Amino acid sequence: MTELTDPDVGILRRINNLGDALPDRLEPLVTFTGEYGLPLLALALCALAWWAVRRSPNAPTAVAATLWAPIAAGVAFLANGPIRELVARPRPFLDHTDLNVMLDGKTGYSFVSDHATGAMTIAVALLLVHRGIGLIALAVALSQGFARVMMGLHYPTDVIGGYALGTAVALLLYPAATAALTPAVRWCAARGPLRGLAPGPGEVSAGRPDAGPPAVPTGFPSDAPAASPAVAGTPERGAAPPASEPARSVNPGESVNSVESAKSGEPVGPRVDIPRPDPSAAEGSEARDEVPTAVASGRRPRGRGGESGE
Repeated sequence: MTELTDPDVGILRRINNLGDALPDRLEPLVTFTGEYGLPLLALALCALAWWAVRRSPNAPTAVAATLWAPIAAGVAFLANGPIRELVARPRPFLDHTDLNVMLDGKTGYSFVSDHATGAMTIAVALLLVHRGIGLIALAVALSQGFARVMMGLHYPTDVIGGYALGTAVALLLYPAATAALTPAVRWCAARGPLRGLAPGPGEVSAGRPDAGPPAVPTGFPSDAPAASPAVAGTPERGAAPPASEPARSVNPGESVNSVESAKSGEPVGPRVDIPRPDPSAAEGSEARDEVPTAVASGRRPRGRGGESGE
């Protein structure tokens, strides 16, 4: 297996030297973080994701996908057992005794890293549920793999293999896992003690009064049609029409000014009578006007009967 470890040795030594340069008081903190702290943080992110999606519209499915994250990590750990025994790659500090091993007592084979596998499995599964929390979990997984190499417990390819195994388990088994977990979550949420597992958006706290429909904010037009502005001189709808004055006839010989004065109610000055024309006087005027014309033309004027005087 020496030929498999040669490409990793250079990167392994560079990263392991960073741990060797740490102050003595920080080395226990880094060791605890790489062995226990980051795995616990990944599990805490699973709980945070559940809290974030438990009131979503599709709460049972989202909660089932969140529960799949830690379950997938366990499945990947079980799948790693046969792979580890099949490859049988020893730990790097057994072949390179000059490495700074920050945690003693590790036995067993090196490929693939269990810590890197579990962290990446949780990160990929949470990315399918909540993108923000999934990105944080992805950063935790990358830090976990870096810490395992810096502690001198794994080769870089051990970590990369763990990332690949965790991603495959989380993605390939996701449809079947959520299909099986969603009915179980619905069943548990319907029971009293486990109702808070996936309450959904319709859950209302007990004793909360019903506020009723929201009031219409002031300043916005209502649904009722607005009254149109009244036009001058136009009677309002529903009002009685004004009483019209009776027409007043003009008697013969009555002046126009007197009629207008009677309508308006105001005096318009001295009365001036306008006499009506007499039809008989008009005929006499025509006969008189015809005489000069007949004399000028040498004809006699017509008599009353219309006959000429020739």
